[in-house]
Amino acid sequence: MTSTWKRVGLGLVLAAGAQVTASAATQAVAPAPAPRIVRAGPSAVAPVAPAYLRDRINTLGRQFDGRVGIAVRSVDDGWVASWKGDELYPQQSVSKLWVSITALDAVDKGRVRLNDKVTLTRSDLTLFHQPIAQKILGGGHTTTLNALMWEAITKSDNTANDKLMRSVGGPEAVRNMIAAKKLGAIRFYDGERALQSKIAGLIWTQSYSVGGAFYQARNALPATVRKAAFDRYVADPYDGASPNAIVNALARLKRGELLSPDSTRRLLSVMGNTRTGANRLKGGLKPGWTLSHKTGTGQVYGPFQAGYNDIGVLTGPDGRSYAVAVMIKKTSTPLPTRMTLMNNVVRAVITQNEITGGAPLAG
Repeated sequence: MTSTWKRVGLGLVLAAGAQVTASAATQAVAPAPAPRIVRAGPSAVAPVAPAYLRDRINTLGRQFDGRVGIAVRSVDDGWVASWKGDELYPQQSVSKLWVSITALDAVDKGRVRLNDKVTLTRSDLTLFHQPIAQKILGGGHTTTLNALMWEAITKSDNTANDKLMRSVGGPEAVRNMIAAKKLGAIRFYDGERALQSKIAGLIWTQSYSVGGAFYQARNALPATVRKAAFDRYVADPYDGASPNAIVNALARLKRGELLSPDSTRRLLSVMGNTRTGANRLKGGLKPGWTLSHKTGTGQVYGPFQAGYNDIGVLTGPDGRSYAVAVMIKKTSTPLPTRMTLMNNVVRAVITQNEITGGAPLAG
């Protein structure tokens, strides 16, 4: 290549480089797009529980002689006040609520109807509290899913509950419902027979369902076996649930987020007729207040009881509602002391509502 062409080539390269540099410079000084401002919505910051109720719940939890979890959630405002509310506590018959929600969810989806008939025989019998057993032992008993739900919730009938559970898909269906609806830290075991046997250190056999056979078998176990089984359950309850998860689920139930409007009204109405635990949460009510609730009562070993509970939706005369859960994991305190604790939690909620002085809700 001649020197002349070399000079020309070099000039072209320099010119091209100058254009590239000029283009880059032009891009560099071009105005940058305005930054996107993302504003936090109201739900970005969790509402804070009122100071009076928060402090009162902490005091009640701290002063109680036993392992207790307490949670209160405002259905309308969303705040939560709790004492050890994220630990897992034995539910016992509180878990009957999840069976009924599973059944009503199946109704909502057209899989079953509440007036579907079912027949119970001796093979359906369970243990402990089962008033329906009298009808079954008389030669079998035919009833409806709706009647089974009523017996399970209002009377805490173990046999009615287990039959309802099996009629809508068994324990796996309940666990699937809990997962699908994202209810959180709530466990469900395999029904009353399997749960109560495991707590006692036994494996269920149907012969335990009649008379005192279960008690005889349990009493025949060596003390070391019985205590070990009881302690395992308390340490890691197979039906464990956190009070915070329970009150969140109750609040969602009340707001109509778990079931259809008809099923929501039906379940809350049934819970409003609960006959067990008349002096637990219900004992703290004032005139004009209502409670839709479910109790749970566990086995006793020595001086201790594993599971003494009440959970529900408390509604005031102004229309405001609160989800409440008091879960006692292990205690040897007298029953009146436990009931007084539950009474006082409800009284604290009512007092807080009065302090707030909210006007009746619209609609």
